[in-house]
Amino acid sequence: MDEQIQAISQPIFAIAGREFNLNSTQQVSDVLFKELDLPHERLRKTKSGHFSTASDVLENLIEQDETGIAQKMLEYREMQKLKSTYVDSLPTMIHPLTGRLHTSLSQTGAATGRLSSSNPNLQNIPIRNEAGRQIRRGFVARPGWQFVAADYSQVELRILAHVSGDTGLVEAFRLDQDIHKATAAAVFSIPLEKVTFEQRRFAKAVNFGLIYGMGAFRLARDSEMTLGEAERFIEAYFKQFPGIQGYLEGTKRQAAEKGYVETLLGRRRYFEILHNPKSSANHNEKERARREAINHPIQGTAADIIKLAMVEIHKALQEGGYAAKMLLQIHDELIFEAPEAEVEAVRELVVRLMSNAYTLAVPLKVEASVGKSWYALKE
Repeated sequence: MDEQIQAISQPIFAIAGREFNLNSTQQVSDVLFKELDLPHERLRKTKSGHFSTASDVLENLIEQDETGIAQKMLEYREMQKLKSTYVDSLPTMIHPLTGRLHTSLSQTGAATGRLSSSNPNLQNIPIRNEAGRQIRRGFVARPGWQFVAADYSQVELRILAHVSGDTGLVEAFRLDQDIHKATAAAVFSIPLEKVTFEQRRFAKAVNFGLIYGMGAFRLARDSEMTLGEAERFIEAYFKQFPGIQGYLEGTKRQAAEKGYVETLLGRRRYFEILHNPKSSANHNEKERARREAINHPIQGTAADIIKLAMVEIHKALQEGGYAAKMLLQIHDELIFEAPEAEVEAVRELVVRLMSNAYTLAVPLKVEASVGKSWYALKE
């Protein structure tokens, strides 16, 4: 990784015309906006008076940056972060007696109710790039044991189908269709088999984006649509799935009227700034609160469901006399370690209990995999 970091650094220095400290945000800002004169209209400034070089700023610069330095800086930072956060630090955190890593899991660390991992945080090791995936090779089961991973497939969209009661979404899940393909087919008014890769990608962006309160502007930015195209797409989407629009509007209304929203199991999250007309919160803060209010009943219910499953699985493993242990929860996924003789039985037990942890209007679907390393679970 050191060699890769060096390899990424050289083109950055070549573009800049000199060497500088890539870890200094002030020096990076000077190079980008003073020396290379990249577009900086409306960019926010930091306390030091320099233009921000945060990741979102660099991402927005990529299209306008003819030098290519913004993209290279993002690559450098990603690699540097992986190396310092995981490759350099994880070996120093191995327990001297057990020879293993022991994370801490908090039930109150995330407002949505998800468990959060710290010291070390094992929940956000990237899996989308090869370097992140390679780090997972370092996590191995003890000799004679294997990892069993089981995760809920599209659980948040299934919860959205349940809470919105939208007949189109419910039917697609009951028929076990590719939900993003089914969405695209409905919105573009074409047969399922005619849906293109691009159309499915747009539908996926909207399906997941709406859960997080995304609007047309964000869809346009993330999907390379024009603002007009994004507005028309969302309009067509709501025409096909009116129940979803009803859920979104109803949730925002409840947050404003009652000051809270809640999960299907009744766990509340309060939004005083939406409830109190005299709130001093600005527009951006209120918009963020509305997005979080839309998301909480869905993501919060997913967190509740996996906790119910964990309680049942723990009990079943104990009562069944299994040696297998539950190791880690990563959002919608559980990872276990089991002796090889128990692997198939544990896999079957976990899938069954997770699938039946809570009854929704659509089936809960669980996918499981087995491997000697964390990396092998995704192969």
